[in-house]
Amino acid sequence: MKTITKLFMIATIVMSTLNVYNAKAQTSMSTMNSDLKFKIGVGASAGITRDSSPFSYALGADVRLQLDLSPYVALTASGGYTRLFTRDNFPAIADYDFIPAIGGVKVFPIKRMFLAANIGAGFAIQDGSKTSLIFGAGTGYEWNNGLEVGIRYEGYQQDSSSSTYQPVNGQYALRIGYNF
Repeated sequence: MKTITKLFMIATIVMSTLNVYNAKAQTSMSTMNSDLKFKIGVGASAGITRDSSPFSYALGADVRLQLDLSPYVALTASGGYTRLFTRDNFPAIADYDFIPAIGGVKVFPIKRMFLAANIGAGFAIQDGSKTSLIFGAGTGYEWNNGLEVGIRYEGYQQDSSSSTYQPVNGQYALRIGYNF
């Protein structure tokens, strides 16, 4: 039931984003096409996990592609590496390493400040691990010089037959990046 609620929340954010985009699309198609901008960025993140999680903190790095559709909406795609570190009182559980492949949308309600929603897959590295569903949302700010800082919640839903299965996985993360 919690998974359905989270997916509903993400769907609501995406639909709201599309409505904002449609409301802002008062210009002609030729003007909109002149607003298209492509960016590539790199980033590092550090996060803390939920209290009920067997993991204590997370570290990650990513490469992100961003297509600015207008000054108000951008599409993102990212991939990288993330590691969730096990708490000391869970010796039977190994650290969880995975390669996230995530797509998302950013909405800029105020110039340079953004709200983001993401969904994707986490491809586990350990033997016996299964692919995780990754979902999340966050906010941040992009400076004109390329620096980007954001905070997000990122949840992980795994198949119960996975060797790294945990009923509660997720992190609250800070990401610092640079866009070229």
